[in-house]
Amino acid sequence: MTTLDEEDRREYYRIEDQIALQISPLSAAEALEPEVLQDDSPLFNLLSELHLSDFEAQHLLRQLSDKDRTLAAFLRAQSKRLDLLSAVVAQTLIGEIGQPQAVVISEGGIESSQAQPITPGTRVKVKMVLMPRAHGLLLRGKVSHCDPRPDGSFELGTEFIDMTDAQRQLLARYILQRQQQQRRQQLEQNDPAS
Repeated sequence: MTTLDEEDRREYYRIEDQIALQISPLSAAEALEPEVLQDDSPLFNLLSELHLSDFEAQHLLRQLSDKDRTLAAFLRAQSKRLDLLSAVVAQTLIGEIGQPQAVVISEGGIESSQAQPITPGTRVKVKMVLMPRAHGLLLRGKVSHCDPRPDGSFELGTEFIDMTDAQRQLLARYILQRQQQQRRQQLEQNDPAS
């Protein structure tokens, strides 16, 4: 079914999730300049940069926490305020990107349903808002497969390429947190005492 062999497909843990997602072919200029990938939406770019900078600052906050607990507590409170503001921006963006849809996602790529086909091998821009914390990520990808479905849509497999370490770590943390949350929910549903 896919062009990725079984070993490559299982390199990363995959989860089923609901995210706001847009996948579109890269423009010629975007394909030529790998270091610069911007979206047309200034709000989305702001959201993406906000979460990446927050992620990059986390280790500094942990170091500071050991030296000055009061200052660290204050900075955590400010971080929560920024999270709330980013959630407002994300709700606005969901109107532009579209409602969350079912996907299978890993650190290596994403599989989703698309209305229009995209030729395998095409380099694409993957714009996503990860729920519920509304992390905005704009990544480069390459279409690995595009298979028609009986309902007229297409199953699109996209491999992430040229990710920064911060983007990869942010995505890995998100997947781990969602995996833990899904396991807790499954345990609660299977627990006869609850």
